[in-house]
Amino acid sequence: MSDQDYILTNVQAAFKGAFDIDPHSVTMETTASDISVWDSVGHLSLAGNLEEVFGISLDVDDLMEMENVREIVRIISSKLAKKV
Repeated sequence: MSDQDYILTNVQAAFKGAFDIDPHSVTMETTASDISVWDSVGHLSLAGNLEEVFGISLDVDDLMEMENVREIVRIISSKLAKKV
């Protein structure tokens, strides 16, 4: 499993926790407009789940950039690389 696959699998789990959706429906192409409950409150719930799952802290700039799964994976990948 590649690093990106590992991150995506855990991002999918965070989406399930935040939005109670089928994690397999979340792909690299998923955007906020694809998930009706991904609103401002849902975004904060998702961010909290991501921080817990990956053991990272997301700042305001990160939250603003997290408009789709591809950006979420990029941000998390960058955060994890800095932890090593």
